Amino acid sequence: MNFWIDFGGFALKSFWIAAMIAIVLVIPVILGARTQRRREEDVKVTSLDDRFDLMEAQIRVATEGAKGAKAFLKARKRAAKLRDDAARRVYLIAFKGDPLASGHEAFARKITAALVAARPGKDEIVVSIASPGGLVSAYGLMAAQMQRVRRAGVELTACVDQVAASGGYMMAVAANRIVAAPFAVVGSIGVVAQVPNVSRLLKKIDVDYEEMTAGEHKRPISMLAPISEEGREHFKTKLEETHVAFKDFVRENRPALNVEAVGDGDYWYATDALKLGLIDAIATSDEYLLAQRGKARLFAIDAPEKKTLMKVLFGRLGEAGARVLGG
Repeated sequence: MNFWIDFGGFALKSFWIAAMIAIVLVIPVILGARTQRRREEDVKVTSLDDRFDLMEAQIRVATEGAKGAKAFLKARKRAAKLRDDAARRVYLIAFKGDPLASGHEAFARKITAALVAARPGKDEIVVSIASPGGLVSAYGLMAAQMQRVRRAGVELTACVDQVAASGGYMMAVAANRIVAAPFAVVGSIGVVAQVPNVSRLLKKIDVDYEEMTAGEHKRPISMLAPISEEGREHFKTKLEETHVAFKDFVRENRPALNVEAVGDGDYWYATDALKLGLIDAIATSDEYLLAQRGKARLFAIDAPEKKTLMKVLFGRLGEAGARVLGG
């Protein structure tokens, strides 16, 4: 009897010891996961005024010595004290896109953060876009995020330093104005679908493949099954419908643009795009922001983005697409 009591007591103690060890091991993992989630949801706001001031101070130290830099910093400090909190504010948001627009969650958080602080009719949001486009649904969502700014009554400027083509241009046209660097690639108002088909290869190696669907147009084309002429024509019709919707979106947001003249899928460098009305001004994003210095308070809004293998892969594909468009 005493043996079983002692054994039971030992087992109970062992259970509690194991439970405590498990708690000690699991709690940091749970807290770490929560911290990671919070980190992914956080936004970071940086004063671009401070960044520019530091640059100027460093240059003045090199060119005028410590005395010149000290005088500059004192003047900037006095100006900061006198600066009215009601002064106009400009918020910079950067977007670097891949074919899936995989940064859409972080971009939405940045837009939301800017809209929480921005004052309608007074402040401005600047979105720097770098994207050769991608999935229609993905970039339709990105353009809708841009439209949130205009619906809120906040001025919106799209800056393009390298490329905003296809879906990237769809984002840009949602802004009040588009500013692009001289050799930035813009336009490509078109739709493309590339579908490899290996049905003949499967037949050659004696592999049977069957596709069963419910609904006449459930899958008009397939990578593995033979493509019928009817299916091919139906798919082309869908592409045309998407193209029409794309052109209508551009026309709605840039009513002065002759969409039929530029909506053939071609792209242009910014210097030519300006003449066609695809953009509104020639300047780099740095030039545009620096011109606002002294006229407004400048801030950059960033949000961490969770990196996955697929996001890294498609990010590389997006960069490759940008290089192809850029020649």
